[in-house]
Amino acid sequence: MKRLLPPPYVCISCTRRITARSACATRDNGSPQPSRSYSSVAATPSRPLKTTTKLATTLLPAPHNAYSTAVPPRKGLRIAIIGSGPAGFYTAHRLLHKVQDAVIDMYEQLPVPYGLVRFGVAPDHPEVKNCQDTFEEVAQSPRFNYIGNVRVGHHIELAKLKPHYDAMLFSYGADEDRRLGIPGEDLEGVFSARAFVGWYNGLPQFHNLKPDLQSGEHAVVVGQGNVALDVARILLAPLDHLKKTDITEQAIQALSESKIKHVRVVGRRGPLQVAFTVKEARELMKIPSIAFHDIDRSFYPIEIKKLPRVQKRTAEVLLKGSTATPEEVERSWTLDFLRAPTSMNAEQGSNHLSSMTFRKQQFVPDADPLDPSARVQPTEDDITVPASLAFRSVGYKSTALRGLSDLGVPFDSKLGIIPNDVHGRVISPDAGPGSLTAGHISGLYCAGWVKRGPTGVIASTMQDAFTSADVIAYDWENNAKFLNDAHGEDKSTHLGWDGVKAEVEAKGVRPLSWNDWKRIDEAERARGREKGKKREKFASVAEMLQVLDA
Repeated sequence: MKRLLPPPYVCISCTRRITARSACATRDNGSPQPSRSYSSVAATPSRPLKTTTKLATTLLPAPHNAYSTAVPPRKGLRIAIIGSGPAGFYTAHRLLHKVQDAVIDMYEQLPVPYGLVRFGVAPDHPEVKNCQDTFEEVAQSPRFNYIGNVRVGHHIELAKLKPHYDAMLFSYGADEDRRLGIPGEDLEGVFSARAFVGWYNGLPQFHNLKPDLQSGEHAVVVGQGNVALDVARILLAPLDHLKKTDITEQAIQALSESKIKHVRVVGRRGPLQVAFTVKEARELMKIPSIAFHDIDRSFYPIEIKKLPRVQKRTAEVLLKGSTATPEEVERSWTLDFLRAPTSMNAEQGSNHLSSMTFRKQQFVPDADPLDPSARVQPTEDDITVPASLAFRSVGYKSTALRGLSDLGVPFDSKLGIIPNDVHGRVISPDAGPGSLTAGHISGLYCAGWVKRGPTGVIASTMQDAFTSADVIAYDWENNAKFLNDAHGEDKSTHLGWDGVKAEVEAKGVRPLSWNDWKRIDEAERARGREKGKKREKFASVAEMLQVLDA
């Protein structure tokens, strides 16, 4: 079992521990630091650290006086969580149980909570949103405060939050999509899957997206993850399949006028390297009005049963195909493999997408096509397919929160993460004592996609958040240094939100409480009941705020 460790000093790669060999290293302030040694911990994004429900069983004993030689008494843990998606709420849930005197302020830039659960989960997957029941329980705690409609880094600077908290946890997710970097990517008719998903889920940012679904019959999705299949399903599924969900009415209207009849879901590698789950594929196959075009059987070994369990189940679903055939129904979809996009094309004199060109790929000579990580290389052959609509679905990316650098926090723009020690402690290449390069920035933690990158589903985000919460609880119990000293010039005010509320409101910002959100929630449900659905979301922040003035 992996063990969470006391905050070590780590090398610049953020992935291995450095052992302090000197008998007594020196802190930046010149005071002595006892030497200590930590075990190496192997952890990768594909093999996350596991935790158990009992903190004591997951952590190594704290080194004697590992953090300070004198530990003055301090008040209960006051922590700011920035972001109200699954990572933030699951961390809060765990902390409230682990640290009995913890008080949590959760900041959210929108008036409404839940992040990806509200705006990213497909509307016809309501069961995935059941985690909101757990989040509701968290919000009912007297030690939890929700602060909606406040954008940290804009409405209030991180540096001004710092004096009022013992710790901050960054869990604000990924707000940017990765681009393909090919000619024609900015043509009309080309969208990111993230924007399209946000549009049909009612994310105010994409309310005015207006995807053109009437210019032709062919759509292409680049990428073969769960989001790519969500996009294909929403484009092709019958409206009766969607009308009773919380999909927006403007999306229903646009889809009712859609001329899209065929969707290609294209990937650079083969069917044994796809990122979507068998559940997503099976769901599309079972919709009677949608046909699947058979894939080449030669991609698979003769004996499918010898494949690893997950790949075997996916292979069985793809090879079995759909209940309908392309000859029987009007709408269909295809999985195209070993294709890398090279350009998006428009007809002469037009600025609207009309086709896409792909370079055919092949597995590198020493690659095993059955290996999930098998690499490919381009051939010299191209193929062009018709497309009036295209979506890039090649991943999301977190961006740096304004003011992170003021706290000494670096940001890895290439990976789109806050550097951390895989447990969730934020690290900096300049924080280590003496000759050691990197170390933990006291009191700062992260969870979710901004911690590990945009991978996994809500269940994996939950486990990741629990790990971050466990390490915060462990550091607190073992008197690690946090954001502010317990005494002296850097003494924490311990005011939390009350310490900055007046300044935020002075800027004309209207902070919202959990009760405010519940009023918006009930109004959306009432709108939904009028249309025979669970809810009809408000399309803009202004409409949400108007509810509170009614």
